[in-house]
Amino acid sequence: MFIRNLWYVAAWEHEISADGLFSRTIIDIPIVFYRDDAGRVVALEDRCCHRHAPLSRGRKEGSCVRCGYHGLKFDASGRCVEIPGTPGIPRVARVRAFPTVVHHRWVVVWMGETSPDHSSLPDNFSCDHPDWKYLPGYLRYDTPYPLIVDNLLDFSHLSYVHAQTLGGSEEIARIHPKVDPIEGGVRVERTVPSVPMPNYYAPLWEYSGLIDRWISYEFRLPATLLMASGARPAGAAASADGEGVLFHSCQALTPETPNSTHYFFMEAHRADSGDASTTAGLFDGLLAAFEEDRKMITAQAGNVSSATPMVALPMDKALVLFRRITEERLRAEQPTTTRVDPV
Repeated sequence: MFIRNLWYVAAWEHEISADGLFSRTIIDIPIVFYRDDAGRVVALEDRCCHRHAPLSRGRKEGSCVRCGYHGLKFDASGRCVEIPGTPGIPRVARVRAFPTVVHHRWVVVWMGETSPDHSSLPDNFSCDHPDWKYLPGYLRYDTPYPLIVDNLLDFSHLSYVHAQTLGGSEEIARIHPKVDPIEGGVRVERTVPSVPMPNYYAPLWEYSGLIDRWISYEFRLPATLLMASGARPAGAAASADGEGVLFHSCQALTPETPNSTHYFFMEAHRADSGDASTTAGLFDGLLAAFEEDRKMITAQAGNVSSATPMVALPMDKALVLFRRITEERLRAEQPTTTRVDPV
């Protein structure tokens, strides 16, 4: 159902405090997160090996966590180091530990059995760069994550779902993007000339004329969007110091269960443009737009029927390609069996 040997975004760094326990289910596995005495994030399966009570209902003790049911104590490697009233500790008394990295303010966890591939960590540089300002966002969907993936891979919906927020013009839907495969994902580029400015830009740019918009992003496994976008006055030449807006967005979808999804997002503007109220205004606009998405996708999920297939259209090129890449990766992780013919 899910690709295992990948990094999944599990939390924003600020969600995991220095003295508490934080639980979140990732690809159908409950995980408890906490910080050890050195401040490093630890991730253990949130299921005590004894009676499967959630460890997150227990307490943190230094670099360890103690189960709140019968008091078993586990270290950061998942090994049980104490059982109250029991002098010997069985070797099997342990819980699974997951490799975890704080990467540009995203807490990412490796869910596979193989050694983690640090070269595949997402390039969400603007989440932790002094040249960019943003507020971190999180939403939870009660819908399967492939439907949200489809939404992010086809921005023609901006013209309709986000007519009063991110969109502002039906011309966006008329412009087909350039779609190219890349390692582990797809690249999507769209340029939309001479359109009205969307309401979303208002906190950052006071302009009333037509604009040229551009959107360029990579969408990589498992479901991470890294996007540069912006706009300038219609017909103006592109230049680093010209009038307009420039954004960098980092978004990640992490399946919670087959039917629910975590959505981590931000859209950063240049630190030298606007102030704290600008950042807050842009975040409020982004959150309003993403709530529009959530309402539409939730309604869609309740209407999807396996008996009635969806009709593929030219606008679906990126999402069809990404689904193919996902399916190939899933097949590659499936165990192979060798056929033995009877003698």
